[in-house]
Amino acid sequence: MRACLLAVMIAVLAIGCASGKGKGVLETALSAPPGTKPEAAAANEKGITLFYKRQWDGARTQFEAAIKAQPTFAEAHYNLGLVYDALRNDREARKHFVEAANLAPGNKEIWNSPPLRQHGDVITGPKSGIFAPDDHRH
Repeated sequence: MRACLLAVMIAVLAIGCASGKGKGVLETALSAPPGTKPEAAAANEKGITLFYKRQWDGARTQFEAAIKAQPTFAEAHYNLGLVYDALRNDREARKHFVEAANLAPGNKEIWNSPPLRQHGDVITGPKSGIFAPDDHRH
């Protein structure tokens, strides 16, 4: 009976880890939307490849190159936020998640993402729908 219970517990934990939920598990990086400058899109795709290989420095460099090529590239800001989140640099992660949300107000992948909800607060009032960094650490 104990062996069976232990096997069930291990299976539940394995499924939970494989589902992509929870802190420390990689979120989904975002590809470039149509209309993105080719050099920005190429750097972003290289960054995504490195991100999934957990090569944080290389991924960061590529996402920064994508942003340099196209500063309004919301998905690259989001992806750079994911790198900083993986590195546990909350300040930089928050900065890029918030920038991504503000650059792409209709992008549900960005706005509904757990990392954005973790790292930013919605401003209510006349500027409703704009994200701002929160000053407290979660």
